[in-house]
Amino acid sequence: MLSNSLIEQDRAHLVHPVASWRGHEATGVRLLKSAKGATVTDATGHQLLDGFAGLWCVNAGYGQESVIEAATKQLRELPYATGYFSLGSEPAARLAARLADHAPGDLNHVYFTLGGSDAVDSTVRFARYYWNARGLPQKDQFISVQQGYHGSSTVGAGLTALPAFHAGFSLPLDWQHKISSHYAYRNPVGNDPQAIIATSVAELRAKIDQIGGPERVAAFYVEPIQGSGGVLVPPKGWIAAMRAVCTELDILFIADEVITGFGRTGPLFACEEEGIVPDMMTTAKGLTSGYVPMGAVFLSDHVYDTIADGAGAAAVGHGYTYSAHPVSAAVGLAVLDLYEDGLLENGRRMGARLLAGLQGLSDHPLVGDVRGRGMLAAIELVTDKQLKTPLPAVAQPSTRIFDRAWQNGLVLRAFAQGVIGYAPPLCCTEAEIDQIVERTRQTLDQTLDDPDIRAAMR
Repeated sequence: MLSNSLIEQDRAHLVHPVASWRGHEATGVRLLKSAKGATVTDATGHQLLDGFAGLWCVNAGYGQESVIEAATKQLRELPYATGYFSLGSEPAARLAARLADHAPGDLNHVYFTLGGSDAVDSTVRFARYYWNARGLPQKDQFISVQQGYHGSSTVGAGLTALPAFHAGFSLPLDWQHKISSHYAYRNPVGNDPQAIIATSVAELRAKIDQIGGPERVAAFYVEPIQGSGGVLVPPKGWIAAMRAVCTELDILFIADEVITGFGRTGPLFACEEEGIVPDMMTTAKGLTSGYVPMGAVFLSDHVYDTIADGAGAAAVGHGYTYSAHPVSAAVGLAVLDLYEDGLLENGRRMGARLLAGLQGLSDHPLVGDVRGRGMLAAIELVTDKQLKTPLPAVAQPSTRIFDRAWQNGLVLRAFAQGVIGYAPPLCCTEAEIDQIVERTRQTLDQTLDDPDIRAAMR
């Protein structure tokens, strides 16, 4: 009765993110009750392996006692401290220093936010301030990449290049521009890495010229791996090539590591793999392993110094009530300890096992592509491997595949275009990774039997 009552309360009052509001009213909520390690349990007692770490975020896994203790201790000692008026707290100062030590290059300055969306918003404000401080206010145009995701705020959703985040919201804004994704599996130039890189570089340069030249462009935004666009992994060297163009043309290069940061692709930050240092970098999710809200913007020395010198004795008028929240910072420190004490290494090993296991599904009639890096992976389903024909919309891939996996004891991300995304907790065991792969195979077999899929394969 309690569970049913909660479902009705949710149905009547709780607005869910990125959902059909009327559709959710009809179907109701699946209530999660508890979780431990890589396993979640719903209100009916059904246990599932969380192959998506919540929402790409519970990197450390559920129920880590050291994290719980850190939060509890901080709640007792100092549950809140503002960062205004030059006030602060010990956990926030320590976390900023440790993150700066781990960050690539000269990303030595950290501004804390509540999550990824407001971290992206903060970079837009910082970029505008930066160019105004340099006496170049005309550099007010921003470029991002098709199928990229940069949050769901008013500004970030415009930089995001996914139709669902634009429809009905009058987005993108007129100063927000896009270039094509590298998307190797469906790139018009084929899957040759150098051809993809050359094409993207040429398109970025052309877009800059179209906008009015580098004297008009403020910043270029990119994810090291595009997450919500379908886990799209760029060819090696692609990120570095785009960074080089921005450096040459004096355009800020902003890396969005909200998904890829904190061990998701192997190292603490994915930028390390390409040996690049962005001008700014956004993080969230794995920063606190999703236990409490927190995000961060890393600023390079030259961006920080330009803004600081431009403001002089005046305040830089950007702030959030919960910036550098002491409880979130204490959690961040405890999670960072876990990463340093073996969690990153386990994630690397389990990521290799996950990719090998998913690649073992390549012979399935529906699997067109397997891709990923570390504990971030995807398989793309097609009804014709030679033609790369996507699953038909009538088969409702995002709902039916998710439902089948749920019944099979697996949480995954089922995208509308027939891509299945994976981002398991870094704490997974070999047995759990193998179960994720096996339950995926079961789900694929059931999808193959779907009459709408069968009809599309004739």
